[in-house]
Amino acid sequence: MTETMKKYKVNVNGTDYEIAIELMDGNAKAEELKSAPKAAPEAPKAPAAAGAGEKVTCPMPGNILAVNVNVGDSVKEGQVLMVLEAMKMENEIMAPCSGKITSVGVTKGATVESGALLCTIE
Repeated sequence: MTETMKKYKVNVNGTDYEIAIELMDGNAKAEELKSAPKAAPEAPKAPAAAGAGEKVTCPMPGNILAVNVNVGDSVKEGQVLMVLEAMKMENEIMAPCSGKITSVGVTKGATVESGALLCTIE
């Protein structure tokens, strides 16, 4: 049986990995193929707390140029909630759903990291 390795570089959630794939000829038996490691089971989600809702997080690091909503405001899906300056570009952060703003976690001029909570919509 002829075996060769092919190497690839992949990026998963911002982390670079180098993987090698073992190529086998068509005569390989199923039991000879190695199975990939299984992913860890997902942790059970906690029940939603009062006031919880759709969390809007920052897609990339940057600076908040404008906050267009306040707690208690009603928003529609697609409405611009904030403007984020990242990589010298202005990015509009839009509402993923319609609802009421239950929290705002940033202010104009704030520096934010990727994944930071910007606001919550219920």
